[in-house]
Amino acid sequence: MVNTAVDPVSANDVVNVATPVSHDMSFIGMFWHADPVVQIVMAMLLFASFWAWAIIFDKYLTFRQFKAKAAKFEADFWASEALDKFHERVKKRANHPMAVIFVAAMDEWFRSRIRDISAANLTTKLGIRERINQIMIVTRNREIEKLESGLGFLATVGSSAPFIGLFGTVLGIMHSFTSIALSKNTSLVSVAPGIAEALFATAIGLFAAIPAVIAYNKFSNELDKFSGKLEDFSVEFNMLMSRQIEG
Repeated sequence: MVNTAVDPVSANDVVNVATPVSHDMSFIGMFWHADPVVQIVMAMLLFASFWAWAIIFDKYLTFRQFKAKAAKFEADFWASEALDKFHERVKKRANHPMAVIFVAAMDEWFRSRIRDISAANLTTKLGIRERINQIMIVTRNREIEKLESGLGFLATVGSSAPFIGLFGTVLGIMHSFTSIALSKNTSLVSVAPGIAEALFATAIGLFAAIPAVIAYNKFSNELDKFSGKLEDFSVEFNMLMSRQIEG
């Protein structure tokens, strides 16, 4: 007679193999089930992404305000009849680079002006012109440097975040393959969740890098245009002051 009894241990093994292990494949679930080192990499990338977006919003509002204020300032400047009165009016609310350059140049003009400029010799006049030109250059460079703050971080995130994410992915895949070797289970159901969690690090790296690169290119272009506008104003204002000094 053939023994048809089923070994209870073997039956449990069949049930365990046939029943797939449930995995939380949401973003939060993949984060919490990832290797601790990969979690650190993901957290760093998320922090870099949030900080980059904060810089992006800040620079967008700053450039938008400065362009509007510069356009209004130029219109008021060329419409003014007396530089002294315009200086007194602008000095109290010089809150954008073009106004700051104007105020710095006028302050230097008042400090350097002598009682009778028409009686001054040519050397003195050239010295005043040179000091005014230098103070405008220094002030313009200082204001441009303020506008550049944060752009370096965007460039760093844009260039390094994909590689940091790839580093997390490599570590995650290594950890996943190690777990597969220890469990001796090579089914797709057991392999896929670990690889998905590892690839999630690369996805976060790209999520941080792509907006940072786009924003960096945009703001760098805006900064170049605004710097050229400030330089043009400085040259025009220097020519105007030269006529005042030599007149």
